Amino acid sequence: MRPKVGIILLNYNNEHFTIDCLKSLEQVTYPNIETIVVDNGSKAESLNAVRAAASDKVIILESQKNLGFTGGNNFGLKYALEHASDYIILLNNDTIVAPDMFDILIDTMEADPSIGVAGPKIYYYDSPKLIWSVGGNINWNNCNTSMLGLNEEDKGQYGEEPHQTDFVTGCALLARREVWEKVGGLDENFFIYYEETEWCVRATRAGYKIVYVPKAQMWHKIGLDARATTPRVYYYMTRNRLLFARKTHAGLRSWLGITSEFSRTLLSWSLRPKWKDRRPLRAIMLRAIKDFSTGKYGQQVVG
Repeated sequence: MRPKVGIILLNYNNEHFTIDCLKSLEQVTYPNIETIVVDNGSKAESLNAVRAAASDKVIILESQKNLGFTGGNNFGLKYALEHASDYIILLNNDTIVAPDMFDILIDTMEADPSIGVAGPKIYYYDSPKLIWSVGGNINWNNCNTSMLGLNEEDKGQYGEEPHQTDFVTGCALLARREVWEKVGGLDENFFIYYEETEWCVRATRAGYKIVYVPKAQMWHKIGLDARATTPRVYYYMTRNRLLFARKTHAGLRSWLGITSEFSRTLLSWSLRPKWKDRRPLRAIMLRAIKDFSTGKYGQQVVG
């Protein structure tokens, strides 16, 4: 019997994504999976649509309210651990997985016990050969993060062998049961954004290797345009970057880098005509910094 893989999907009023993802999971060749849909406080019609489309093998849990990416996944994680999953993956519902993705990921991890966490190569759904992520990098000079391979056409430049990386995106984060048990779940203070990066730092510091696996592939239904300029996303990315620095005990160099970058950004948005469209985000940045300073974490109303 192959190791059991628990797959956690969150649904929050976007049942069309969830249903398409479930259809792709029905095509996987890996023989021992359990799919767990956590409905994160959706409207009744969204939950009912997922129930109607899901097979009787899909577990559907209801959180009753929106717990965010962190709380929703922790809700599913608890179930997966209680029901004997050997591996557990956080999988965005707006994804389509290759049929052999889990075979490749599990084979890779079973062959190397030092690997605790793994992720696939992720492409844009609308541009199937354009890379969205092959792992992630942390710049400790300012606690900024970046996706490796972002917007690169796949010409085989990342090879076929697994490579170590600072983190894998929560879009598809697979970890051994023992890692989840030792490191714990996602930190719910983040609510959304930076949570998987902080979790991966904890996993690394606990002695586990994190890799991306180029042969394992999936496609993400995310737009090519940047989302970081929307008030909600910018707020969480700003506040949680500071929270990430605190949680990881970043050094003075990191804090000086963050302060310098934020100061330059505020000045540029205020003084340079080319950034006049960003000026409304100044108040969002200042609020995010204030909320971090006063301990207002978790979900906040923005915009």
